[in-house]
Amino acid sequence: MSLLVVGLSHRSAPVSVLERAALHADAQVKLLQDTVAAEPATEAAVLATCNRIELYADVDKFHAGVAELSTLLAQHSGVGLDELTPYLYVHYEDRAVHHLFSVACGLDSMVVGEGQILGQIKDSLARAQVLHTAGRLLNDLFQQALRVGKRAHSETGIDRAGQSLVTFGLEQLALGAEVSDWARGKKALVIGAGSMSSLAAATLARVGVAEIVVANRTAERAERLAEILSDAGDVVARAVPMDSVPDELTRADVVVSCTGATGLVLTAEAVAAGRGWVAQPGADEVPPPFGPGAAPSGTTARGSAEPSGEENCPLDLPPMPVTPGFSVLGEAAVAGMAASELEQHAAWVDNAPRPQGSVPVVDPAQEADVIAALAATVAVIGRVPERRRPEPVAEIPRPTPSLFLLDLAMPRDIDAAVHRLGGVRLVDIESLAEASADAPMAADVDQVRRIVADEVAAFGAALRAAHITPTVVALRTMAADVVASEIARLDGRLPGLDDKQRGEITQTVRRVVDKLLHAPTVRVKQLAAEPGGAGYADALRTLFDLDPETVAAVSRAEDSTSDEKDRGSS
Repeated sequence: MSLLVVGLSHRSAPVSVLERAALHADAQVKLLQDTVAAEPATEAAVLATCNRIELYADVDKFHAGVAELSTLLAQHSGVGLDELTPYLYVHYEDRAVHHLFSVACGLDSMVVGEGQILGQIKDSLARAQVLHTAGRLLNDLFQQALRVGKRAHSETGIDRAGQSLVTFGLEQLALGAEVSDWARGKKALVIGAGSMSSLAAATLARVGVAEIVVANRTAERAERLAEILSDAGDVVARAVPMDSVPDELTRADVVVSCTGATGLVLTAEAVAAGRGWVAQPGADEVPPPFGPGAAPSGTTARGSAEPSGEENCPLDLPPMPVTPGFSVLGEAAVAGMAASELEQHAAWVDNAPRPQGSVPVVDPAQEADVIAALAATVAVIGRVPERRRPEPVAEIPRPTPSLFLLDLAMPRDIDAAVHRLGGVRLVDIESLAEASADAPMAADVDQVRRIVADEVAAFGAALRAAHITPTVVALRTMAADVVASEIARLDGRLPGLDDKQRGEITQTVRRVVDKLLHAPTVRVKQLAAEPGGAGYADALRTLFDLDPETVAAVSRAEDSTSDEKDRGSS
């Protein structure tokens, strides 16, 4: 059997795909059950977080395993296999071990070095143990991953390379200010009472918010979290039912949401209704008639008061608002004009008086040259073509935020359209992914990578050595049976031996057998632990003509003992 992992994460897939592929608790249970029921797999575990979905399995065939695990992920996530496949990654054997150890150390997290992933790995293992889908391989793998992650955090400064997703999100909300300064005195609403929401509430309490309101569908969990927060510090904490969220929105300065809901918890309309705000113009909306630098109402491009038409203008052109770098008396205003009219207008532009102190948008000489060039063009083609330069999009100044929203759920809890509400700042998983791409990496990351490499080599050696152990045990069992058989035969041939003599002979024969087997079995374990050493078990079985069923029975007995030990420690 061999270790295989198939999955997708924030590194391989866009947030929109991760959001659609997110697995709720019931879907994870069904996925595990269906995986171990499939032919290639005997063990399975699911690691599902806000930015990754990974299926680990012990399979007997690589290609069949990849195909089956990919199909199962698509079926249970609801994303079509053809659409999901481009975002999937596959790790096998040592690479799969390396991947999980890196994940456990926070090297593969959206925020490098965050420690919350350790709790998620522990939960993943516990779920597989309860469902009896984790056998010896995955139990050993996940437990060792937890130890490696703890070692990385205790022996290096990887914690300095990043923070929890909550802390990083609050830093993004604070817009460069110290989080403690930004949070001091604010009122916070936390939606959800799971592990991420609890972490968010504890972090908000630590950075100095004045009040925390916890809303959750299960009232007992919300009340318990509020009680813990109140007992732990100076923050005022209370629990409310989910239907009180609209009322609490009218009071909150900060909202953090992380629930397991499959739909939106906060829509843009709900936030707007609670705060009395309206949407800001976006890139897909009609811009205001006057942007920065445009002529204000009542003036023309040349800065004079707005008459019904330019004074003495031979074409009687109507006044128009403009943007810098584009003259209304240029291309757009004269499109379709005849050559003779353009020539008249060019002469007028060149000689027109300028208001005292005015600053023309375009130099008159340049403008006259442009119009002359247009006149030459129209003489050839009959008319001036309609041709406008692209106007710059005006940057709409947004009001200073007074409501800060942090959405840590996958799929999202908060409608992304709330960013169009004036006075609202939204940070979600997608914006965190973009921000974290530019986050600096600590020097300790290299040290953690070395730890991971060493631990992967050690785990691989132990795994390969364990693979040959049942064969060695079966060999020693066979040798013990041979000794017992020969001693019994000796008793028949020498019935006059007393107990002392029989005991001495038996002990001597056993010592001889043990000494003959000691060096080969120790050496074969060493060789099997090296890369490529899997074939030594087969060689040992062939050389000593060991019964494959005996070896399998020993292996099953060891797995059963290991499972009982793991269940007892979980």
